[in-house]
Amino acid sequence: MKRGWFVPIAASLGFAFLYLPIVSLVIYSFNESKLVTVWSRFSTKWYGELFRDPQILQAAWVSLKIALISASVALVLGTLAALVLARFGRFAGRTLFNGMTTAPLVMPEVITGLSLLLLFVSMELTFGWPAGRGLTTIIIAHTTFCMAYVAVVVQSRLVDMDRSTEEAALDLGATPVRVFFDITLPTIAPALVSGWLLAFTLSLDDLVIASFVSGPGASTLPMVIFSKVRLGVSPDVNALATLMIAVVSVGVLGSLWIMNRRKPTNRNPQA
Repeated sequence: MKRGWFVPIAASLGFAFLYLPIVSLVIYSFNESKLVTVWSRFSTKWYGELFRDPQILQAAWVSLKIALISASVALVLGTLAALVLARFGRFAGRTLFNGMTTAPLVMPEVITGLSLLLLFVSMELTFGWPAGRGLTTIIIAHTTFCMAYVAVVVQSRLVDMDRSTEEAALDLGATPVRVFFDITLPTIAPALVSGWLLAFTLSLDDLVIASFVSGPGASTLPMVIFSKVRLGVSPDVNALATLMIAVVSVGVLGSLWIMNRRKPTNRNPQA
C-alpha cells in the first residue's frame, strides 16, 4: 500500500505555520531599514543599538539573575520531590503530593500568576513579608512552576535507573547518604543538568506569571519586549527577539542532548 500524502503535507503546513514567522523575524533583524517589513540591505546595526539601550540591558540582567536563582532552587526542590515519588513507594498523601507537584504543568499561567499574587498580598498583610512585589516574588513564582518540570525530568531518570549498584553498596556497609552522593547523584547528573537548563529556559522566557508578581524596578526582559511591541514593532525588538530565540534554543537543545547522551540502551543479544 502506498503511503498517503495527507500526513506529510499536513505536517509541512503545520511546521511552516509555526516556524516561518520566526524565520522571518530573524531575517529582518539584520535589515538596515527602520521599517520592519521593508528590506533594505544586510546590516547588524540594530544589534549595536540594542546593546546601547540601558533599559534592555537592565531588564536582561534582571531576567538572567532571576533565571539563575530560580533554576538552582527549583533543581534542589524538584530533585527532593522526585526522590520522594520514585523511592519512597506508597505513603499517606502520595496522590495529593504527586498532584501538587505536577499541577503547575497543566495549570494555566494566568491562574498560577493570579493565585501567587493573592498569596503574596495575604502574606504581606499577615507577616509583613515579602514587602511589595519585586525580585523576591518573581523568584518564588518561577521556582514554583519550574520545580514541577525538574521533578518530572529527574523522576523519569530515577525510575529507569538500575538500583543493583546502590543495593550492593548498602550490603557492603555504605550509609544511604554515602550511596546517594557517590552513586545516585553521579548517575542522575545528566538529568539534573537537563532539568536545570529547562528550568532556566522557562524562567527566562516567562511573561504572564512575572507580570502578575513583579513590581517597580523588577521588569524582566519579556515584559520589556511586550511593552515595546504594544507601541509597534521596531528593528531592535527583532534583534532582541532573535537573541532570545538563540538563548532559549541553546538551552532546550542542550537539555535534550544531555538527557539523551547517557540514556541507557536495551540490548537484546541473540542466542
